[in-house]
Amino acid sequence: MKMKISVIIPVYNAEKYVSKAVESALQLDEVYEVILIEDRSPDNALQVCQELAQKYDRVKLFQHPDHGNHGAGASRNLGLNKVTGDFIAFLDADDYFLPNRFTAEKELFKDPKIDGVFNAIGTEYLTEKGKEEFMSNINDSELLTVNYAAEGKEVFRGLLGFTSKVFGSFFTLDALTVRRHSLESKKLRFNEALRLHQDSDFIIKLSYLCHLRSGIIDLPVAMRGMHDDNRITKIIKYSPQYNQRQFLFWNSLYEWANTLSLETDITQHIYLQKKAFELSGKKGISKKIGLLAAILKNPNILRTKYRFTYFH
Repeated sequence: MKMKISVIIPVYNAEKYVSKAVESALQLDEVYEVILIEDRSPDNALQVCQELAQKYDRVKLFQHPDHGNHGAGASRNLGLNKVTGDFIAFLDADDYFLPNRFTAEKELFKDPKIDGVFNAIGTEYLTEKGKEEFMSNINDSELLTVNYAAEGKEVFRGLLGFTSKVFGSFFTLDALTVRRHSLESKKLRFNEALRLHQDSDFIIKLSYLCHLRSGIIDLPVAMRGMHDDNRITKIIKYSPQYNQRQFLFWNSLYEWANTLSLETDITQHIYLQKKAFELSGKKGISKKIGLLAAILKNPNILRTKYRFTYFH
C-alpha cells in the first residue's frame, strides 16, 4: 500500500525558495498533500504560495485566522490541524527534499510499533554571507546526522547525552516522518511560546512519547539552505541573546518533565541546563547570590559546560 504523507511547510519571508521546496515534495509519489501555512510574510511569499496552490492540486494554502504572524511553531500546529494524510513530514520553506527522502520510511513503517523515522540532511550554502554566518556561529557538520543507528528510548537518552556512545548531532524536522495517529494519541504539539528551538523541543518530547527509529543516517535525504536571512545563524554562541533562547528552550523541557516520571538523571540534567542559562542571564549581586544558592542546592551545576558564563 502506498504511503499517504502530508508535508507541512511554514512560510515566512521565503518567496525566493518556497517553489523549490514545494516542487521537491511533489516529485515524490508518497506525498499525498503539501500544506502551506503562510505566516504574514513581509515579502511576496503569499502570492507565490497562491500561485502554487492554483497550479498543483496537491498543494493547500492556509493562513492564521487573524492573518497575522505567529511564528513557525504556531504555523506547524495549524498545519497539524489541517492534514489529512496518514503520515506527517515537515519541510522548511528554504529547504528541499531529495529523491530518497522516504526510502527508509517505506520499509520501516511496515513495523506497526514504529511511530516515527528520522534521517540525515545535508547543507547547501545559498549565499556567501549565509556560509560565513553558519561557519562562524553554528559550525557543525554539513551532514546533520547521528553517529549510530538507534530506536526507542535510546534516541531520547542520546539526544540528551545519556548514552554510552556519543549519539551525535541533532536531526531536524526536515528529516522526520511521524504517524499521524501517534501524534494525535499523544496530543503533542509545538510550544508556540518558543520563537526559536521549538523544533528541538518538539523532537525531544516526541522521542520520549513515541517509538522513533533511525533510517538513512549516512546520506542526506533533504538539504537545508543557508542564506542571509537564517535567524538561527545570526545568534552568537553564549551571547546574552543565545543564553536567553537556551533558557526558554530548557525551561520548556523542564516544565514538561515535571508532568512525567522521568529517570532521576534525566530530570536533574534538564534542571541543571535550565538553571545554568537562567543564571547566565542575571547581573551583578543577584547573579552571585543566585549562583551560590544553586551551588548549595546542587553542586553539580558547576559541572555544566556553561559554567564560564556565570561570572561574566
